[in-house]
Amino acid sequence: MPLRDHHQIVSVDDHLVEHPRVWQDRLPEKFREAGPRIVEQDGKHMWVYDGQTFPTVGLNAVAGKPPEEWGMDPVRYEDMIPGCYDPKARVADMDLDGVQSALCFPSFPGFAGGTFHRAQDKELALLCVKAWNDFYIDEWCATAPERYVPLAILPTWDIDACVSEAKRVAAKGARTVSFPDSPVPLGLPSFHSDHWDPLWQVCSDAHLPVSLHFGSGSYVPGFSFSSVKPVPGELVAPDAPFAVAITLFSSNLMWTTVDLLFSGKLQQFPQLQFSLAEGGIGWVPYILERSDYVWERHRYYQSIDFDARPSDLFREHFWGCFIDDEHGCKNRHEIGIDRIMLEIDFPHSDSNWPNSRKRAAEVLAEVPDDECALIVEENARRMLNFPRVSTPEPALAR
Repeated sequence: MPLRDHHQIVSVDDHLVEHPRVWQDRLPEKFREAGPRIVEQDGKHMWVYDGQTFPTVGLNAVAGKPPEEWGMDPVRYEDMIPGCYDPKARVADMDLDGVQSALCFPSFPGFAGGTFHRAQDKELALLCVKAWNDFYIDEWCATAPERYVPLAILPTWDIDACVSEAKRVAAKGARTVSFPDSPVPLGLPSFHSDHWDPLWQVCSDAHLPVSLHFGSGSYVPGFSFSSVKPVPGELVAPDAPFAVAITLFSSNLMWTTVDLLFSGKLQQFPQLQFSLAEGGIGWVPYILERSDYVWERHRYYQSIDFDARPSDLFREHFWGCFIDDEHGCKNRHEIGIDRIMLEIDFPHSDSNWPNSRKRAAEVLAEVPDDECALIVEENARRMLNFPRVSTPEPALAR
């Protein structure tokens, strides 16, 4: 097996479930009643915020449960294993799984803070964004600094506040910022506009990669995040099973990748980096082939760079992420062996916990040792500027 004891797994996409006091402990007193808080409704724990009620969907906390018990119904905290919401317990779960480090995306705020983007009270929403960042960096990551990778969300509705918060969290030690995989469904300017240039400049200067998690722009083909009030033009089949959306998750990031490849922003900001969180990698060779084919034929009459081939741009600016992708690993050299990273996705339904290390060894069984090291650890550490520490390694599962 190529996944040897000296290989540390760095997961570039895990998740946490916020404990009930995250915002109540951090918001100014006058905002606490209106801020996110947990209430009991019909025996379930629900978040209340901005005049709405939000469940913790069961599929987001299935670690430790057999698939026969999974579902979309809201869950209580005692229905989850403590590692979902307790950073100390999570370390033990990572040890059991053979995982050394984890980058954790939010749950209640949405993967890129979409809950706060859609909120009415933007003063409170900005405070909530800052509170989550302080919670994750100062509380969660500080529990085990060598095990947790600091991430931050941004107030996407206000570019000045966005830039200010990016600078603040970079100074606090954030290693990446989460951003919508497509801003347009949120009513924001596209990647092609100049609107985001100040943010891209900050991220470039701070060497802060941008994590684009599928669905963070509120759109997934075959599923509506706003089912009560569907977005106009959204292609949602109301009678389709959720399995359609789960299968198509990675298609979000195909769209995002092509959008950015032809945006001109990668040439404008040569240091800018994008991580395609939970997007899989098997589709990448075809998309690059197709993008190059279109570029060769159609660049002369459009506002498209004449010199920068899309596949070259991809290998300079993008990082592919996968949980379980045998096809992608077989075609790893068509993607770029130094641009592929592993995800664990704990505690979500795509995760292989507590057998992530075992399954990774199976997927990477034919991959040479040096390439395996890049995929499971070294690429992620390089992208995130998150080096190994000199302290003794934890006893990881083999």
